[in-house]
Amino acid sequence: MASVEWYSKFVDYGYRPAKDDLVVLFYFEPNEGITVKEAIGRIASESSTGTWTTLFRMPPRMQKLQATAFSVDGNYVKVAYPLDLWEEGNAPQLLSGIAGNIFGMKALKNLRLVDVTLPSAYVRHFKGPHFGMEGIRKMMKVKRRPLTGAVPKPKIGFSAKEHADIGFETWMGGFDFVKDDENLTSTSFNRFDERVKLMTKLRDKAERLTGDRKSAFLNITADVDTMKKRADLLADNGWNYAMIDVVVAGTASVMTMRDYCSDLGLAIHAHRAMHAMYDRNPKHGMTMQFLAKLMRLIGVSNLHSGTSVGKLVGSRREVTAVADMLRERKVKPLKGMLMAQDWGSIKTAFPVCSGGLHPGLVPDVMDIYGEEMVLLVSGGIHGHPKGTRAGAKASMQAIDAWEEGTPLEEKAKRAPELREALAKWGRMKPE
Repeated sequence: MASVEWYSKFVDYGYRPAKDDLVVLFYFEPNEGITVKEAIGRIASESSTGTWTTLFRMPPRMQKLQATAFSVDGNYVKVAYPLDLWEEGNAPQLLSGIAGNIFGMKALKNLRLVDVTLPSAYVRHFKGPHFGMEGIRKMMKVKRRPLTGAVPKPKIGFSAKEHADIGFETWMGGFDFVKDDENLTSTSFNRFDERVKLMTKLRDKAERLTGDRKSAFLNITADVDTMKKRADLLADNGWNYAMIDVVVAGTASVMTMRDYCSDLGLAIHAHRAMHAMYDRNPKHGMTMQFLAKLMRLIGVSNLHSGTSVGKLVGSRREVTAVADMLRERKVKPLKGMLMAQDWGSIKTAFPVCSGGLHPGLVPDVMDIYGEEMVLLVSGGIHGHPKGTRAGAKASMQAIDAWEEGTPLEEKAKRAPELREALAKWGRMKPE
């Protein structure tokens, strides 16, 4: 019987990507009975111009639009996509191709989108973060150290007043931000409008008492119309940030809200809730570093990136790769992890380190990230033996110790809040 499949036409080991090609790195495992060439041909075909069978008629010009699998290294393959396949400035359409139907193909046992090199001709159609890390530092009047914040814990259940009162104690302990957690939006016991009103009043009080700029990541996540109304309320009350659960909200809505928030002078704090459904399996789905690339491209100012020393999954190599993706203007390739990326004029974004942290782990986190991050220590301040304000102070003292090059135990001799925190938690790493 004559061949009815044409997947091999999408494989060319001698191909050299054009300057404006998008080059995607995939991890793949063929299913039983499928050769490597058949598997990678299917990846390139189904994510570009192909289908399962030869066609009766196809314009010759379409050959210039097909993707090409061109480099295999073990279970990794690089696929080049012509620029003309992609609509300018449309991130959802990009996902529909390189992260679309190919993940459901029976010929592939596993498929994982590792990273993509985006050419300048593609990147220039996106706006990226409105402020960049330098702009955020200027906004918050913090020149060097990590920006700091905390979520009232437990993460949901407090009334708006209780939430605001805990926020005030967090600010008075020296932290910059109070953060809603991912599942708090507007509930019967803590309505968004009421929370904003009370938080605004106590923010102003904390700023008067401390002389420092104070802010919050208040969660506006909802349908786009509701998010716009909530962003308006934040701007009307003098806030400089809005928080969005970016994975559950979706790329299209985040792109819309990036522009809307920018017009209001609001930066976007991006929570990554639900990311692990895509990136936890090391053989299938997509990586966190690719998600970080996507979010920087469409314009968030902060993105949760993991700790490697806290309660959430993610090795030091992984969280460093995510941080590099957000902070560097030119990202260097890292085998099996990162593709080269020149961001051009796209501004930087802060990685956000959170999840099971306390003062005793602050030096470990700063050894990984340095100063250019947002450090969230939540349970690790609210669980302090003397309360939230003392816990925040202990965390700030731990930051000072790292900056000074002083061991925590030495610093604790003259910092009672840190000493009490170490007595409770030491250097414990939560599971």
